[in-house]
Amino acid sequence: MPTWPYRYQLSYRHRLRRSVYEVLRDQMDIYLIKHAMVDSYRKFKEAGEPYPFVPKRELKPRARVIERKEYSNQHNFLVLFCEGSISNDYKKYIRFFDNNKLTKETIAGLGQVRLHKNYTRNLRYFEHPGFEQFVIDLLPVDYSLLIQQDQSIRKRNRYILSHFHVRIDWPVDEATEDMAQDLRYISKELYESGEKYAQRLNNKLFEKYGYHHVVGGRRTAAVVAAQFLRKMDFISTVYVASSEGRCLSRLSERGVSKFVLIKLSLDEISQLLADNGLKRKYFMDRYLVDVQKDYGVGILQVVHRNSIYSKPPEDGKLRKLRPDYQWLTISDQLLIPVLDYHETYPLQYSTIYSTE
Repeated sequence: MPTWPYRYQLSYRHRLRRSVYEVLRDQMDIYLIKHAMVDSYRKFKEAGEPYPFVPKRELKPRARVIERKEYSNQHNFLVLFCEGSISNDYKKYIRFFDNNKLTKETIAGLGQVRLHKNYTRNLRYFEHPGFEQFVIDLLPVDYSLLIQQDQSIRKRNRYILSHFHVRIDWPVDEATEDMAQDLRYISKELYESGEKYAQRLNNKLFEKYGYHHVVGGRRTAAVVAAQFLRKMDFISTVYVASSEGRCLSRLSERGVSKFVLIKLSLDEISQLLADNGLKRKYFMDRYLVDVQKDYGVGILQVVHRNSIYSKPPEDGKLRKLRPDYQWLTISDQLLIPVLDYHETYPLQYSTIYSTE
């Protein structure tokens, strides 16, 4: 399993690629947070339905979703964004072929998708002004979108939405085995210490990426994809939004971040104003998606950090799994600005372990 070098350890060419990728990833964060959180909230409001805010207890590491229900007004999607380009050798695991490549012909076959403008080849490139909306248009297509480095111009760091309807076909057992070998919980194969031990490792695979093992669909695909992409010699980011979890997760070399909408009472708003020395109008304009009579709606980012039990041991020796030990801890809780205010800083807001 590769350990990605820091930017200063790269060649000049690859430092430039890393810089371009990280800038574009920041833009992608904005596109997808807005679509998953703000646009979903507006859909609920337009439908006259109350928004189902995520209980704080479900944001804690190892938390299990209590109510399992799909919400039709909550946008859901899966996006793979790679710093490099995935080798054709991996097509049997990450299913990108000519028949799901972005072309005029394959787009024409998507009867259920309406594009905001007529398709042109340049629309696939991240640098095109219409790229953001093009991605949003294609998110409803089943499975995943794949955005990666364009290999047709090798001397230029250009990124392209190369494929849609990309299925993740790496078995969960293989993903678990790959993780467990890397972390030295097994020496050779997943079932070497019995089925019960293997199942515990499987559960820990999901915990490593911020989920309970009972999640299904896109979130399982995201976990498997994130583990598989660790095999590459470049960094990558998996974005997954769930209509059941009402949450956007971002899985990358930086770890796990989750974004959810939260309800802020008037008392909580007053406390945030006092703690940060902010004026009410400034706060309302820049940090709230919506303002109601007795509460406001904001976007909370929860940043998780891997514990030593979900990192390779320093001595490289085989070790025994201890299921009760947590693999993730919360390192940051941030109330992030409304996405139109690019100059505004996030606010520290420790709320997950407070009384609901």
